[in-house]
Amino acid sequence: MSACNYLAREALLDRTQKVLGYHFFLQSKERTGEANAEHLATLRQLLSEQLHSEEGQYRLGESLVFFEMTPSALQCESLNRFNPAKTVLIFSKSVCIETDLIDAMKQLRSRGFGICLRNVDLSTLDRSYYPLVTHLELQFGAPNFPAQVKVLTSLKQAELQVLACNLLTWQDFDTCAALGLSCFAGKLHLSPRANQAQAGLNTSQTTILQLMEMVRKNTEVAKLEAVLKRDPGLAYKLLLYINSPGFGLRTEVQSLKHAVTVLGFSPLYRWLTLLLATATSNGSSPILLETAITRGRFAELLGQAFMSKTDAENIFVAGMFSLLDRLLGISMSDVLASIQLPEAIVAALLKRSGPFGPYLALAEACELNSSSVASLAEKLQIAPDDVNKAHCAALVWAKSLAVI
Repeated sequence: MSACNYLAREALLDRTQKVLGYHFFLQSKERTGEANAEHLATLRQLLSEQLHSEEGQYRLGESLVFFEMTPSALQCESLNRFNPAKTVLIFSKSVCIETDLIDAMKQLRSRGFGICLRNVDLSTLDRSYYPLVTHLELQFGAPNFPAQVKVLTSLKQAELQVLACNLLTWQDFDTCAALGLSCFAGKLHLSPRANQAQAGLNTSQTTILQLMEMVRKNTEVAKLEAVLKRDPGLAYKLLLYINSPGFGLRTEVQSLKHAVTVLGFSPLYRWLTLLLATATSNGSSPILLETAITRGRFAELLGQAFMSKTDAENIFVAGMFSLLDRLLGISMSDVLASIQLPEAIVAALLKRSGPFGPYLALAEACELNSSSVASLAEKLQIAPDDVNKAHCAALVWAKSLAVI
């Protein structure tokens, strides 16, 4: 892999706000303009290796994978490793005039791959493409956006999924949903929906915060169990998370006492952090929760080679808490006032500083496709391959949890 390529992602949502998949791409501080064939080949190789097990099993559950494709690469070996039912290949406007592409699309569709067209003028697009296309990408806010939607409405292609890109607010989401569009991408994970603002801690979250403080002080297990018994649902969810495939335990944990015996207090604290984020009573947007989990795990994996296991686990906590204000509908200052956290975590949350801050900032930059990814990784002296592997591993781990 090129020494300057960093994996970035953009979450794609369905109409219920759940993550239906990810658009993956590589960024490089040396590269400008559209991705070339070599760049796209590197991306395919990375995704084929990291998102599939050695036995070829797809590791992202039901999530779809979107990435750009060129006609010249349709016979590439790495494409054979992808699960066709979970893979959508994006073709840009520049290749839609190639006469051989329709035949190639027919072959891809017969294998089960999805096909997405980007930057095409629907009023002039050859109608022979429509039966072969599963997705169309439209740029929300573009001057021709209304006209493109009008053409789609007239076509009445019920099975065609339309992806609206560049959404900045939930109002943009609602506008596109009202027009009948079905897939959405943008910065929606940066804020909760207005009607989902919890505006404070519920009873379960108050209990979890109490448990977290007790765990921090290594309170005896019997007292922890007494608090947890107040909410049987929390006890069930905590054990469900600890026994999820993502944790990798060989034996089933059946009680809080057993969990402390097997895990110790520090790992238990991180699972309580996860429980805190998921214990909302308002149906908070799934994208926020999934982003928080992935961000925390990504930052933890980045830091594991440079610090102790306990410190790396604290980075996970910082990653989870970095979106907790939006999940709970309260300010970050109120979040920090509700529980005593180590100074290193507070510094990471408030200023992305301290020993943990740079790792959190790098994980965050990859989900935002920020131009600062390369510089952040270089300052931490983390190789691109290691960043990319940690990125994919975090996504796989988040999908393995019984959370959303």
